[in-house]
Amino acid sequence: MTSSGNQKKAAADAVPAEPAADGAGGAAGGSIAGAPGSSASGGSGAVAVEGADGGKQQRSVRVVLMALMIAMLLAMLDNMIIGTAMPTIVGELGGLAHLSWVVTAYTLATAASTPIWGKLGDLYGRKGVFLTSIVVFLIGSALSGMAQDMGQLIGFRAVQGLGAGGLMVGVMAIIGDLIPPRERGKYQGMMAGVMALAMIGGPLVGGTITDHLGWRWSFYINLPLGAVALAMITAVLHLPAKERSDAKIDYLGAALLTVGITAIVLVTTWGGTEYAWDSAMILTLIFGGVAALVGFVAVQTKAAEPIMPLHIFRSRNFSAMSVIGFLTGFVMFGAVLFLPLYQQAVQGASATNSGLLLLPMLLSMMVVSLVVGRITTSTGKYKIFPILGSILMVAGLFLLAQMDTGTTRFTSGLYMAVLGAGMGFLMQITMLVAQNSVEMKDMGVGSSTTTLFRTLGGSFGAAIMGALFTNKVQDEMAARAGSGGAGATQQSAQLDAASLAKLPEAVREAYQQAVSAGTHSAFILGSAIAVIALVAAFFVREVPLRGGPAAGDADAGKAPAAVDTDKVPQSA
Repeated sequence: MTSSGNQKKAAADAVPAEPAADGAGGAAGGSIAGAPGSSASGGSGAVAVEGADGGKQQRSVRVVLMALMIAMLLAMLDNMIIGTAMPTIVGELGGLAHLSWVVTAYTLATAASTPIWGKLGDLYGRKGVFLTSIVVFLIGSALSGMAQDMGQLIGFRAVQGLGAGGLMVGVMAIIGDLIPPRERGKYQGMMAGVMALAMIGGPLVGGTITDHLGWRWSFYINLPLGAVALAMITAVLHLPAKERSDAKIDYLGAALLTVGITAIVLVTTWGGTEYAWDSAMILTLIFGGVAALVGFVAVQTKAAEPIMPLHIFRSRNFSAMSVIGFLTGFVMFGAVLFLPLYQQAVQGASATNSGLLLLPMLLSMMVVSLVVGRITTSTGKYKIFPILGSILMVAGLFLLAQMDTGTTRFTSGLYMAVLGAGMGFLMQITMLVAQNSVEMKDMGVGSSTTTLFRTLGGSFGAAIMGALFTNKVQDEMAARAGSGGAGATQQSAQLDAASLAKLPEAVREAYQQAVSAGTHSAFILGSAIAVIALVAAFFVREVPLRGGPAAGDADAGKAPAAVDTDKVPQSA
């Protein structure tokens, strides 16, 4: 639609359809602690508790969010904890050759199931589907803790990953149902805080549990946390009941998407490590993955209830946020992977301390995210934040690329803080704007698609930046220390502090120079990639956010004005 009159008509037509699509019979929002919900913003999805004052309402929202944050923490913390326990697990179960599959199986299952969980929530109701994903995750955790060999552990980790795919998207979609985008900024700091807590606390918790309770408790620790989340969500969260949908699940689309995502993750996991990039296995995965994704797109154009409806990409804002989310994941996972390596090899930090040394990045990310959320809530403006975030992300990566063997921890901490501030501008804004760009009936698939793009970005970032880093380290070692130096590190470009101390002094110095050069190459690539996010940020439109502050917003009682007029309306 091109004329403003037609755009307004399309927006007006879309507004009343949202509550009905959400199964509320006219009330899109949910309710807390059994109190009936009333949509205070005309179907914006805001939480409203009849007869309660504003303070009580805020406390009720926080109770629900606390349970959701526990579930989110379960999904994010798991791999961080398991990574620390891996050496002990291999020592007891054996199967060193299959070690990578303990992580890969979980990642594959999570990525492949994410869009399916999102669609199931849209079709059959958010709460029940979310609770099911928690139960699946806890079953996988319990079975993983009881594994008797590496094969069992890999299989049970896949079950755990299936559940984890529904945790993150469930949290985001339920928040999208309960809190209108204009209000959601208040709670962004909580989500950023959970992410920082998982990244910092994961290795510390994993090491402590493994040393004092045994590696099996790295999985069993999920059970009491999950039980608390289940009890709180069951008792306190009440979303509008959905009528059971008669639509058939798009099994063919789900299968093709699963094959495509699996191929992508395996290529990024195996390429350059298990198999050469030009090997038959990698080329087969690439061609098979591309064919599956092309077939998936074709199926989505014909399916009655597509797993990932393509019309959501007709929103310029949603497409831009998908690109920015992918690139943010690319950069973030690369930074979290290579900064500890640099700190251990070049700056002499221990494995534990290298995690703590990420605090400047993670704290700045959390603080900026909190401030951005408050500003977004009070002003309703957000277009400037993706631009500022992308600029800081490019600058931070470029600064980190300048680190060498003489860079102090204070200087590297400042550089990390710049990168963290950039990610703080982007991490939650991408989800907020993406959810604001879809109708309520597509909240699940919108949330899952955004989450999936960030996950895939992380896979690509770890693989591409990792390959560049490893090759650079090996080339530099061959040039500086000859064949002997290259042989000392050919098994891995990621020596820990203990292994590094055993190397001859000349080889150790050469290795530190090589790691510095590898870090430079990886972060230069990341900086160049982040420029694409900056370009995408300029395409974001300032579409008004649905809903307004609980008090003082003149538009709070009006129908939501947040239908993205860049989106071509659907006739069906």
